[in-house]
Amino acid sequence: MERALRNNDTYIGKTNFMPMIIIGGLFFIFGFVTWINGALIPFLQTACELSHLEAYLVTMTFYIAYTITALPAASVLKKTGYKNGMVLGLFIMVVGSLLFIPAANERFFPLFLFALFVMGTGLTLLQTAANPYIVLLGPQESAAVRISIMGLMNKGAGIVAPILFTSLLFSDIAMYTDIRLNALDTAQRLVELTELSQRLIQPYLAMAVILLVLSAVIYKSPLPEIEQETDNNEDSNTLAILAFPQLVLGAVTLFFYVGVEVIAGDTIGLFGKALGVVNYTQLTSHTMAFMVITYLIGMVCIPRFISQEKALTISALLGLFLSVLIMLYPSESSYIWTYLLFWTSETKIPDVVIFVAMLGFANALVWPTIWPMALNGLGKHVSTGSALLIMGISGGAILPFVYGIISDLSGDVQMSYMIMIPCYLFILFYALKGHKMIAWQSKADK
Repeated sequence: MERALRNNDTYIGKTNFMPMIIIGGLFFIFGFVTWINGALIPFLQTACELSHLEAYLVTMTFYIAYTITALPAASVLKKTGYKNGMVLGLFIMVVGSLLFIPAANERFFPLFLFALFVMGTGLTLLQTAANPYIVLLGPQESAAVRISIMGLMNKGAGIVAPILFTSLLFSDIAMYTDIRLNALDTAQRLVELTELSQRLIQPYLAMAVILLVLSAVIYKSPLPEIEQETDNNEDSNTLAILAFPQLVLGAVTLFFYVGVEVIAGDTIGLFGKALGVVNYTQLTSHTMAFMVITYLIGMVCIPRFISQEKALTISALLGLFLSVLIMLYPSESSYIWTYLLFWTSETKIPDVVIFVAMLGFANALVWPTIWPMALNGLGKHVSTGSALLIMGISGGAILPFVYGIISDLSGDVQMSYMIMIPCYLFILFYALKGHKMIAWQSKADK
């Protein structure tokens, strides 16, 4: 029998496991759909003959959906409830997956972008429901651990997705070099690129079927509903959340965090390609692997040995260190890959590319620590506050695109990672001070 949770309640005991398993499955889907973009970007760059800047429209279009549809998603959840909202989000993603079929057939990049926007819209609804749900599913002080478990599922999918994508669709990547394609006559090049584009049809058709089945499973599942506290003046809720500094600053922090996370996960492929890495479409998996390792560490250490606040502080400082290292380290060096990881010179990856992947260490615990700190004390404003935090995901749309602009204008892909410095500085501010602010002005200032 289903049980309703109130958002000032906890749901403790063995009954926690089934909801955790179900939501964990959803987070795996989040990760698979999201991090396949890291491999999709260089794939579409080749198939649709895109510039670097045009290729990053993939990321921008996908993540901008979070900004545009987050608040409407919160309104939908108030009418449907969390469980039915998840079902609706999955169905929207089914529609987005099916749109890839005509886009791939016609090799029409604008339709690819529209399909990605629809996918992002469905994910927005899912994330707006699932993230506060997992926070409210137990004690507040251990919320980061529960979100870390979800992150483990998310980034585990991020490891699998690029490898599976490459092995199924792009195993013959070596033949699709710019030099070879430019040497073909126009007609032959068009035939080969169309054939390459059409390889997307079967995977996205399979994804649509899986998402449809999963939506039916969620609908029939014994997932308990969270009873949301109501306010007679619904219209005031949106503005009322602006009175919570820890929430507003948390949303800004998530904007910068998601930006650097997506830069680390989605630009590493083109960065590796520029430095001559052969299997560059699989590089996103390296970033995700480092994130998975850190999630496991976080699950063991938080809150037993380290608080959520200290974990966020360490993450920000590590991000700053790695960002400076990426900018200044010689791009031709491959000492780590050749001598420390014992790989042959034929498969070596430059150290700076490994440092980009290692940003996974810095990024993994940021999301799970910000959510409980930002939602703490919101009461009846949880669903709207969650929507505001989800809007912060738009950093994944804007900052990688800015990275692409800097890269194109400067011609220096490596130094373009300077964009991450101010991002990690703001994350550090939130860890040290921002999350503690309970009012915009102290009594002495008033």
